[in-house]
Amino acid sequence: VNPPSELNMRTLEEVQATLQIAKLKEEDLQKTVHCLSFGENVSSADYCLVELDDTLCKHIEAGQSLVIRGDKDEHAVLCSGDQTYDLKIADTSNLLLFVPGCKTPDQLTNSQDSCQVVHTPIWGFCNSYWELRKRRPKLKKLTKLLMENPYEGPAVGGQYTMPDLLERIQASEEEIKIHLETIHACQIDGYWRVLDFDYEMKLLGHVTQLVDSESWSFNKVSLQTSLEELAPLEPKEMIEHCLNCYGKRYTENDKVFYALHEDKVCRGIALMLLQNAVKFNLREFQEVWQQSVPEGMSTRLDQLKSVALVDRMSRPETICLLRVEDLSEDTLERFNHLFTLREKWTEEDITPYIQDLCGEKQTTGALLTKYARSSTQNGIKVFNSRRPLAT
Repeated sequence: VNPPSELNMRTLEEVQATLQIAKLKEEDLQKTVHCLSFGENVSSADYCLVELDDTLCKHIEAGQSLVIRGDKDEHAVLCSGDQTYDLKIADTSNLLLFVPGCKTPDQLTNSQDSCQVVHTPIWGFCNSYWELRKRRPKLKKLTKLLMENPYEGPAVGGQYTMPDLLERIQASEEEIKIHLETIHACQIDGYWRVLDFDYEMKLLGHVTQLVDSESWSFNKVSLQTSLEELAPLEPKEMIEHCLNCYGKRYTENDKVFYALHEDKVCRGIALMLLQNAVKFNLREFQEVWQQSVPEGMSTRLDQLKSVALVDRMSRPETICLLRVEDLSEDTLERFNHLFTLREKWTEEDITPYIQDLCGEKQTTGALLTKYARSSTQNGIKVFNSRRPLAT
């Protein structure tokens, strides 16, 4: 920006005259006077302002970066290393000026004996800025991308590296990594892949059958023996990946073991049983389910929260597959779909399907108050839609 010409620069005498007209006492003011002037070709389109909280300020001051993510058809979000924020334009009636080198009153001293005039050019201006609001990451697209080419065994190429995913997914890198772990994705030759569900269940079946045949405790599954015994059937890295997904790794006497997680194993086998049935007789399902899990494990319906829905009102009672990850990320669409599936929900039944919609410091109770209407049925509090739903 070109500095203002000397002809347009105010003198100390002119400043003092202006103070007299404004009826301001010179001794009540700082000794340093900033005279601001616009440089040539200054435009409001030259800069954008973003309002940062203390956490993001420290993030920037530490040399870290903030990234704006979103495809052309998506509303842009801003991501730090581990959080995602909505961007919203906020207008202000006050003109915001960009003045490099301009000192604030707390940075000035009154050590000089007389006033001095400092001529400072304005580099740009704005009458709006970006407000940030922490939001849930948009991760449904991540699963959708990886499911374009699920891993079913060796000799199949990959599609997406982590940089590819960071380009496409509106979430921070940490949030993406957590979701990749949640959906049991694995990295093969630098590419992230999600396992085909039938293939994942085949791997789990190999592991649980080995536990039964070796008469192991499911709390002490040997990694070395598992790899040796199952290597002729599947790649070793896939066997180890399956153990990482369904167990907790630990070391004992320099040997690696896994404690299989009862809830995860039971949940996986339940999903396998339910995936091809529209509805399953609840009593029959529970019998088959218990018979299908490794000896020593116990099945419980609370292991199926957010993946299966029990209908206690039907005769006989039934259970069906309903996975929260298959539902819309949009709150209103989610509620509309749930009330289409079932007219009235108890809080216990609906909570697993709306828990992930809660924003920062928001509760499921607050969501239900906003998007549902409560009533009492047979002494039990139930929730239904606030608006008529098209059938």
